[in-house]
Amino acid sequence: MTPFREQNKTVIGAVGLVLILAVLLGAFNADRLPIIGGGTIYQAQFSEAAGLRSGDEVRVAGVKVGKVTGVDLAGDRVLVHFRVKNADFGKTSRADIRIKTVLGRKFIMLTPDGPGQLSSDDVIPLARTSSPYDVSEAFQGLAGTVTEIDTAQLEKSFNTLADTFRDTPAEVRASLTGLSRLSRTIASRDAELKLLLERSAKVTAVLAQRDQDLTAFMADTSLILQEVKQRREVIHQLLLTTTQLSEQLIALVRENRATLGPTLDKLHRVVLVLKANQDNLDKAIPRLATFTRVFSNNLGNGRWFDTLVQNFTTPTGFVPGTFGATTGGTR
Repeated sequence: MTPFREQNKTVIGAVGLVLILAVLLGAFNADRLPIIGGGTIYQAQFSEAAGLRSGDEVRVAGVKVGKVTGVDLAGDRVLVHFRVKNADFGKTSRADIRIKTVLGRKFIMLTPDGPGQLSSDDVIPLARTSSPYDVSEAFQGLAGTVTEIDTAQLEKSFNTLADTFRDTPAEVRASLTGLSRLSRTIASRDAELKLLLERSAKVTAVLAQRDQDLTAFMADTSLILQEVKQRREVIHQLLLTTTQLSEQLIALVRENRATLGPTLDKLHRVVLVLKANQDNLDKAIPRLATFTRVFSNNLGNGRWFDTLVQNFTTPTGFVPGTFGATTGGTR
């Protein structure tokens, strides 16, 4: 057998690249693999998509059992493809698009009904599906519609109506006059209203983009509250123990008040004395450092006291007036 080092490197590189591409392809399509992914593709018809997107969840009784794999237009209706794994639902089951978050994220809620199991070839008809009303899209559509209103023409129309019904009863004239004033107010605030609606549309778009982040934040907040709830007994016990400790300290002070009073008075006197001699203490502490250094030198040579005392005795051969008179000594 030819050693690995002597084999054709071009063939080895090509095989390696093919294996890497196969692994990457399997990673991006893991949910379609027979063992790792699995599941069966089903279809359902809806009157509108209502913001449903590929990748949204599919739930049965609130439990995630799959996800949406595609949203296509089929004539005058929408055909949604979704994959479900390990879930049984009958042949007359219904599918409803529900709102997952307040920002407009959707999911499909399957309601099992009927005998047997729905086949992958069957399509849930429009009669057994429903779509919610998308509030975020409605606000965005409102912003676009309002900006296209000819406020000047609207004001002119209301004024014409007011002039036409001038001879009508007072109640009708008052109503039309109020409408005219309303149109005039809207016309005067046209730029502000347009800017407000445009910014509202931008805020809605940003919130929709941050939908997953807000959902994760709310989930984390829920986890914190659950942890606090689990620790409630520990926190309660801590508060009880702190209360008992404070009661014992109060009782201790009450029982020893006769002893603590004089002790505190004497301690106060000591503090006053130290305060009165603060200058002396400030001078003594630096000078004590010199004494400590000399004392340490005397005791640092061994288990004896080693020092020099000047002029303690008269040296042998002392001659008055010589230098030895000032340098003699005994150790």
